[in-house]
Amino acid sequence: MNALLGGRIKALRTAKNFTQEQLAEHLGISRQKYARIENGANSITLDILTKIAGMLDVTVGDITRVLDEEPAVAYRAGTDISSSEKILDMLDLFYANKHMYTKLQHRNRT
Repeated sequence: MNALLGGRIKALRTAKNFTQEQLAEHLGISRQKYARIENGANSITLDILTKIAGMLDVTVGDITRVLDEEPAVAYRAGTDISSSEKILDMLDLFYANKHMYTKLQHRNRT
């Protein structure tokens, strides 16, 4: 999942002629950490995903749409993603969304 999102973000970034440095600076992280997001080595939180979408002038759905497309492509290509890999990806997404929801709830209370 991280690699799919990272690849999509990289494609959108290059289409907008932004450098990794520019996005990293906007996010307040190092270029190396940003590069690991694009390479799929680091998980991406919903907060960071939202900031990236804003900078690239797209919606979060435009970025995450690649997750909906992958199973059909993988199925047609004859590749098989293990059940444990699917579960871990779903858990990653769940916890990222839970974390973002908690932050939004906290913000609304203050």
